[in-house]
Amino acid sequence: MFVPLHDGVPLRFMRTPYMTYGLICACVVAQAALRFWPGEQSDLAIMAGFGMIPSVLFGTAQLPEGLAHLPPWLTLFSNVLLHANLAHLIGNMLFLWVFGDNVEDAMGHARFLVFFFLCGLGGSVIHAGMYPDSEQPLIGASGAISGVIASYLMLYPQVRIWGVAFNWIPIHIPAMYALGGWILLQAGSAWFQTDGNIGWWAHLGGLATGAALTPLFIHRSVPLFGRRPVSG
Repeated sequence: MFVPLHDGVPLRFMRTPYMTYGLICACVVAQAALRFWPGEQSDLAIMAGFGMIPSVLFGTAQLPEGLAHLPPWLTLFSNVLLHANLAHLIGNMLFLWVFGDNVEDAMGHARFLVFFFLCGLGGSVIHAGMYPDSEQPLIGASGAISGVIASYLMLYPQVRIWGVAFNWIPIHIPAMYALGGWILLQAGSAWFQTDGNIGWWAHLGGLATGAALTPLFIHRSVPLFGRRPVSG
């Protein structure tokens, strides 16, 4: 278990990472709306309506009347903004706060926003493909943030990150070790299914999508893997 707290990497191309802050606000607002949703629907019913349910997405199941708030394909994106509980929300937003600003800086505001939701889409699709008959809704920004983590690792592998390991051990180690260990945890958990209530394959799908898209989305002057830019 690793919780990032600070990386200390300055922004190069922008003063304020508006999209990172905006996405954090959107997730917080969505969580607040979940708590104050009008009517008598339970949290689970609301999550079913806005979360991505593989069997509903593939048309082998249907939601009861009154719960299908969005077309199934749109839940591939709406599920990214919802979280199961406050701890889920805070954990994801902390990762986005620490790593999102530098990835946004390397890509630009608009491209980062597209990148974020494409990583979420990639995670949702992989999860649905692994569990096509599942009737459990997938919610959370973990897939999208996994893509951000993959991008950050490709951009700043040597940057030392301040964080907490196993909920109480303070650490200050290079991103390649902290985030590399986190990625191995996701892969092992997906393979051995350590917790069926967590979308491990969505995390891996987001990671793969982020790694594939990063070279296409960053500014041309931004080097990958900590390399120094070569002057012509």
